[in-house]
Amino acid sequence: MSTVTPATTPATTDTTRAVVDELLRRIADGDPERIAELYADGADWALDWPAEDLGRAKTPWIRERSSRADAAAHYREIGAHHVPEEADTRIERVLVDGADAVVTGELRLTARPTGRRYRARFALHLTVEDGLVTRHHVYEDSLAVARAFTA
Repeated sequence: MSTVTPATTPATTDTTRAVVDELLRRIADGDPERIAELYADGADWALDWPAEDLGRAKTPWIRERSSRADAAAHYREIGAHHVPEEADTRIERVLVDGADAVVTGELRLTARPTGRRYRARFALHLTVEDGLVTRHHVYEDSLAVARAFTA
């Protein structure tokens, strides 16, 4: 009979949960520099978006990142391209298992250039190591975002 040794410990799960909760608080506060403090330099940052469309002028925040400065730029660019008074993010679940967490929810935003409102469901897969986010993978309704930013 084989045994399975869990790769997670309650302490790891608790640390991950605390970092993710703090990250979500900082995102809600909207201070890109404070948000970026929670990311490790060299973080694995990816988005579920067609590669040929990454970093386009209409959606410059949608591109791969790796540094803490990149993380701050990401949140600044999101803010610059949306109407802050009309932003509403609904977090539905935060699931944590060891160093990994998945946040699910819905974005309700207005594209600043077009004035179009949109809703986009998302899942955010985070990994926390040594108290910092080392993985940030976003899976979202990219069609809803693209349509909102298309004239």
